[in-house]
Amino acid sequence: MNAEPIIIEKEFDAPAATIWKALTEKELMKQWYFDLEEFKPEVGFEFRFPGGPDGKSYTHICNVVTAVKEQKLAYTWKYEGYEGVSTVTFELFPNGERTKLKLSHEGLESFPADNPDLARGNFVMGWNQIIGVSLLEFLEGKKQES
Repeated sequence: MNAEPIIIEKEFDAPAATIWKALTEKELMKQWYFDLEEFKPEVGFEFRFPGGPDGKSYTHICNVVTAVKEQKLAYTWKYEGYEGVSTVTFELFPNGERTKLKLSHEGLESFPADNPDLARGNFVMGWNQIIGVSLLEFLEGKKQES
């Protein structure tokens, strides 16, 4: 299986502080990401949420491993009852009032190869949708509100 991380970079017309809030405040996260019961950008904080394709639901189990305000957020990402653990990292690079976000998702090759739901291509499509569409639309909506 391909061991290369998925890397998605996108520049947003928003300051790093605004994107950081979108990445770390659960009330904002549920508007573009997943509906989490609780989230804290603190190393060691574990959070869970359901999600999956076509009516299937997998319990995602994540644990924050890095949290540097307005710079970097990383957490492990695994599925209850399945082998494998990966890491999702969001990095922010301010450029005036704009910010480049770099998302990396590594370790996908550790997931069961015989489960098509956990195939690399699904993660590529998912992250492109989440970052390139959902987060973009959320941030554009926030900009119009201000």
